[in-house]
Amino acid sequence: VEGRGCSRPRDRSLVPERLQRREQERQLEVERRKQKRQDQEVEEEKSDFFAAAFARERAAVEELLESGESMEQLEEAAARLQGLQKLLNDSVLFLAAYDLRQGQEALTRLQDAASATKVDAAPGAPAAEGILPSPPPPKEEGGIGSSFVFGFSNVESQVLEKRAEELHQRDVLLTELSKCTIKLYGNPNTLRLAKARSCTLLCGPVSTSVFLEDCSDCVLAVACQQLRVHTTRDTRIFLQVTSRAIVEDCSGIQFAPYTWSYPGIDKDFEGSGLDRSKNNWNNVDDFNWLARDMASPNWSILPEEERMIHWD
Repeated sequence: VEGRGCSRPRDRSLVPERLQRREQERQLEVERRKQKRQDQEVEEEKSDFFAAAFARERAAVEELLESGESMEQLEEAAARLQGLQKLLNDSVLFLAAYDLRQGQEALTRLQDAASATKVDAAPGAPAAEGILPSPPPPKEEGGIGSSFVFGFSNVESQVLEKRAEELHQRDVLLTELSKCTIKLYGNPNTLRLAKARSCTLLCGPVSTSVFLEDCSDCVLAVACQQLRVHTTRDTRIFLQVTSRAIVEDCSGIQFAPYTWSYPGIDKDFEGSGLDRSKNNWNNVDDFNWLARDMASPNWSILPEEERMIHWD
């Protein structure tokens, strides 16, 4: 019989179980916070790309309008305005954090300012008030039309190329391409590929980020500081990357080391600032797969026997 001063012995087997459950809950909370932080970084990178490009082009247009005393200057302003509108339209593919409405309002103000500008169309032939001269035709089919952001859009079954002097430290945007081969010989600042179907993209060293979104059945060879892949399927990526690559809402992604080469690539790597001795091509984080003891089913390593590709 237990005395009054005695207490019933505690079930010590419950203590480790409670501690284990508490530790699991703590780890889950840490993972949730980590993913939330990474998601925010992705959105900030997306918004920074377009916000910076829009700001640069807007400043250039404002400067042209303020000093525009010639037909050539106003024609350039009109062409840049057209490029800004295209940039805003394409930005819908990526932006989640950037306020598109503010960008559209800024563009509208610029267009109003342009329409109020008066210039002489030719000696002795004044232009009508409030009417800008027609912008020059685009120099190439599918061109984006911006001094900092450029690339190709809405092209099918073509070979598209850009050279080092065109690419140097520019932001490249490729959208809605189908069955195309794109060769970018040089050192861009950033690269974005969206809504591509059955395309091959070969690119020299990119100084900062490469983004893929809504692509399928593509082959890429890219070198960059960081790679983000979203809503993409059945795509092979030959990769040179400084940080860990990230995939999200993807399936059937295969990775292999970067193997594309061309005359002048060593110089482009030097200019890019990338460390060629550091390559995390097979270190990939899947935001949809947080289990550490099991490999993600959404990406894999491309078998060596399938890596032998004659790019040219």
